[in-house]
Amino acid sequence: MKVLITDPIDDAGLERLREAGHDVETAYDVDGEALLEAVADANALVVRSGTEVTAEVFEAAPDLVIVGRAGIGVDNIDIDAATEHGVIVANAPEGNVRAAAEHTVAMSFAAARSIPQAHARLKTGEWAKSDYLGTELNGKTLGIVGLGRVGQEVAKRLDGLGMDLVAYDPYISEERADRLGAELVEFETCLERADFLTVHTPLTPETEGMISTGELELMGGGYLVNCARGGVVDEDALAAAVDDGTLDGAAIDVFAEEPVSPDSPLLDVDDIIVTPHLGASTEAAQENVATSIADQIDAAFAGEPVMNALNAPSVDESVFPRIRPYIGLAETAGKVAAQLLDGRISSVEVAYEGDIAEEDIELVTASALKGVFEPLEWQVNAVNAPQIAEERGIDVKESKRLQSEDFQSLVTVTVGNEQDSLSVCGTLFAGDDPRIVRIDGYRVDAIPHGKMLVARNADKPGVIGFIGSVLGEYNINIAGMFNARRDEEGGEALTVYNLDDPVPAEVVETLLADDRMIDVKYLTLNGADDGEE
Repeated sequence: MKVLITDPIDDAGLERLREAGHDVETAYDVDGEALLEAVADANALVVRSGTEVTAEVFEAAPDLVIVGRAGIGVDNIDIDAATEHGVIVANAPEGNVRAAAEHTVAMSFAAARSIPQAHARLKTGEWAKSDYLGTELNGKTLGIVGLGRVGQEVAKRLDGLGMDLVAYDPYISEERADRLGAELVEFETCLERADFLTVHTPLTPETEGMISTGELELMGGGYLVNCARGGVVDEDALAAAVDDGTLDGAAIDVFAEEPVSPDSPLLDVDDIIVTPHLGASTEAAQENVATSIADQIDAAFAGEPVMNALNAPSVDESVFPRIRPYIGLAETAGKVAAQLLDGRISSVEVAYEGDIAEEDIELVTASALKGVFEPLEWQVNAVNAPQIAEERGIDVKESKRLQSEDFQSLVTVTVGNEQDSLSVCGTLFAGDDPRIVRIDGYRVDAIPHGKMLVARNADKPGVIGFIGSVLGEYNINIAGMFNARRDEEGGEALTVYNLDDPVPAEVVETLLADDRMIDVKYLTLNGADDGEE
C-alpha cells in the first residue's frame, strides 16, 4: 500500500510504515495541482498542519483509505468531505500530552522565578540579583481550568511539588478529581483561590475569552499560565492586568493569531513570558505522534478499529441505515441536556424505547455522549466519547425497553450530578424528522435545530408576551414556539423558541431580571451559523 507523507514527521514513524511493508513516499511542501497529482494513487496520506486536505484532495484520490494527522488539530482537514468519500480521518491526541504538561510546569517555574528576564539581563552584562525576588510553588494553590488529559498530568506533577490543587471542570466527577488530589470548585472560586492558574480548555464559542478583565481581577495577584489554546484568555486584558500589577506575571505559549503579531501587547510587558507554541515540541512527543499514526494506518489497511478515528462509524453496514437518523437526534439531546443542567456532570444515561431498542445502538449512545461532552473537549466524537467518559470518571448507563407508551421510538438522554438531573427526550416524525418531545418532564414539540432559547418561568399571564417583547426590542425574530407546563395551573411553565437571530448576553440578563423568570438558556445547535456544528 502507498503512504504519502506531505509534512515532515519523525523517522520512527517512517520506519514503522516501511517495516510493515508499505511503499512510503515523501513529498514535502507540495500544494495545489502538485498535491493532487501526488495523492492520486495513494492509499494513505500523512500530514501535520502544513498541508490543506480539501474536498479536491479527496476527489483526486479514489484509493485513499485514511488521512492521518501527526498531532492533534485537524482544522486543515475537511472531515465532512473525507466522510463523504469514505476516508477515515485519524489524529494522535495522546502523543504530546506529557510534553504539553511539562511545558506548563516549566513555564510556571519560569514565571515564578523570572528566569528569562534575569537570563536576558545577565547576557547583557547586568548582575541584577537584587531585582528579582522569586515566588516558591511549594505551599501555594494551583488553580486548574480544565481537568482533561493535559490538566490531569499537570495536577500530578505539581501536586508532587507541594501545591494545593483546586480545579474547575463541569465535565469531570468529584471522585476522579479526588484521586488526583484536586478539589472541584466553581469557576470564580478557582480564580479567587489560585496563586497560579493554568488553562487546559479547548477553544470553543463557550470558552473564547472566558478569562478577561473581570476574571483576572478575581485572581488578585498570582500568575496565569496558558499552554492550551490561544483565544481562551483575552490577550489585551492579560497584558493590562500584568502591566498594572493586578497579576504578578504570566506565561503564554499560545496566541489567538499565530505567528503572534509583533504588535501584540503581550510582547511589551516584561513580566509576561512568551514562547512560540512549543508545548508539543519535544523529541519524544514527535516520535510518539509519528508512530501512533503509523499504527493507525496499519489498522485501517487491515480493516481493524482505528483508535483515534474522528469520523468512522463502528457499526455493521446493514444496521447503519436504520440507526443513522437517531445518531444526530441523540447527539442533539445530549447537547441540550448538558447545557440546561446547572453544575458539573457526573453521570449520563441513555434510554431507548420502542423499535430503536431492537437495534445495535452502541454508536447512538456514543453520539449522545459526544453531544454531552462537545462544549469542553477538543475533538470529541462518536469513537472517542466513551473513552472520555471513562477518563473523566463519568458513570454511563444504557437501557432498553421494547415498548414505548407514546412514540414508535424514543431516545432519552439524562445528565446528572450529585444534586440534580435533567432529561431530554427525542423522537423521529415521518421516519427522519427529529423532534424534542420532553425537556425535564415538560411535554414539548420542538425542532432541535439552529438557534434556540429555552425559558422556564412562573405560569402566569403575560410572561410569554414579555419574552416576545424583549426579543422584539432586540430585533430577534421568533421562527417557532413550543409551550408546556408540568404541574397544575399556576405552577411553572417551559417554553422553547426557535429563532432566526442570535441572542446577545444582555437579552438573557434582561429576561432574568424579571422575577417571573426562573431560568433562561440560549442554545446553538446544528445549522446555527454562530454556534457549534
